[in-house]
Amino acid sequence: MHRWNSLAETPDSLRPCVATFGNFDGVHRGHQTIIAAVITAARRHHVPAVAVTFEPHPVTVFHPERQTELIAPGRLRDEILASTGLDGLLVLRFDEEFSKQTAREYITRTFADGLQVKALVVGADTRGFGRGYTGDVALLHELGDEMGFEVIVIDDVGEGERWSSSAVRRHLAAGEVAQAATILGRPHRLVGEVVHGDHRGRELGYPTANMSPESLGLIPADGVYAGWLTRVELNPSDSERTLPAAVSVGTNPTFEGRRARRVESYVLDRTDLDLYGETVMVEFVERIRPTIRFDSVEALLEAMSGDVERCREVLTAAIVPPAPPVTAP
Repeated sequence: MHRWNSLAETPDSLRPCVATFGNFDGVHRGHQTIIAAVITAARRHHVPAVAVTFEPHPVTVFHPERQTELIAPGRLRDEILASTGLDGLLVLRFDEEFSKQTAREYITRTFADGLQVKALVVGADTRGFGRGYTGDVALLHELGDEMGFEVIVIDDVGEGERWSSSAVRRHLAAGEVAQAATILGRPHRLVGEVVHGDHRGRELGYPTANMSPESLGLIPADGVYAGWLTRVELNPSDSERTLPAAVSVGTNPTFEGRRARRVESYVLDRTDLDLYGETVMVEFVERIRPTIRFDSVEALLEAMSGDVERCREVLTAAIVPPAPPVTAP
């Protein structure tokens, strides 16, 4: 997949095309359904399949006071999109000047003139684009008829609840990683460098890989999770690449003096790994329990032993996820 950052840089080989647009946070199954329709339409028109997205997320421009955490920001989003089979990804800078475009100007400049689209694929809920939030599906049909491109509308999808980024965030905030995975179509993941911690896990007999605070991805609710740790710099065929892990998220309240949240992964039955400085991907399969403050180290150790056994049971029944290539943040 070719990635570029402005209409002026668009390769001739990627236009005309069939395209879609959106924030694609998390690249969940709803997004995947739309992208699959883009690829199908592109093959029918014998042109490339392209997605258009934005950086930064528009909400940070319109509402900078909000603390909007992204499910899969920046590079992580792009790499998940690359795994879908898209031919191109145009990442447009979203700033105040860009936001001043009317919906008509945005569609004309970006899709009719810039990408020369044969078809534009959108979800049925597409609305609120362009200055004044006036753009919607009806306008797209009007512009498509006027400018000569097809508009393909994909109905909302979901099993029991609509698949959306908001639903994924809601589940992650509640620690419901299995439900989030149902919407995402894969386990939720974080990617980051392993850094030194306080080494308390090693002292207790459970050495952990501590992820950098600058890791990519939305951290779920505090608790203990069964998950997979992938050493992304190893060859995909290496048996040491994806390993079963017990993952702790939180402040470790049993011990005094630490309040910053951390993501720490203990690779089951392994005390020989030296992962410092490596880039790892942590995927969350199931929440084992919430974070608890124990009255003694002995009580904590007893709980940790039970956590490890429960993680082993969960992961034995789970399928090792196919991990796409992931680079360092």
